[in-house]
Amino acid sequence: MNGTQRWRRDYRELYFFLAGSVLIMDQVTKLIVAKTIHLNDAITIIPGFFRISHVLNRGAAFSLFAEIRSPLAPLGLLLFSAIVMTVITVILAKSAKVLSRTNVGLALILGGALGNFLDRLLMGSVVDFLAFQLGSYHWPDFNLADSAIMIGSALLLLDVALHRDEVKA
Repeated sequence: MNGTQRWRRDYRELYFFLAGSVLIMDQVTKLIVAKTIHLNDAITIIPGFFRISHVLNRGAAFSLFAEIRSPLAPLGLLLFSAIVMTVITVILAKSAKVLSRTNVGLALILGGALGNFLDRLLMGSVVDFLAFQLGSYHWPDFNLADSAIMIGSALLLLDVALHRDEVKA
């Protein structure tokens, strides 16, 4: 092993630590909400804008596909999540020497996917609790896992946009 190889950093631990941290924070916040707020109830934090609620979501992020009543829908979401988590885990495991926005985004997505996967596996639905409203418009309730998935996705899109600009230059 030469000097440069010895000082190369392995970032896998960082990526999986980030994913694990998202998973733990997601599960802890959901547990706190479930223990302190009755199902389908909410606590107003900023009147007319923000509440902490306690709702169950049988669909995907932001209640996508929640209206599908097929008994196969939860299984499909579990299967899709398992595939996505497996692919991301393989990518991160192979990206040991690269610290990048893309890999941080993937780690956030992995942690969020794990949080919601665990809920679906154990309860058949996901606990959502962040409720925003602006006037008469109510954004679908969501949770920390959904937030991590969205932030991770935004980082991936940012890398695509920045890479496109680099290719044009």
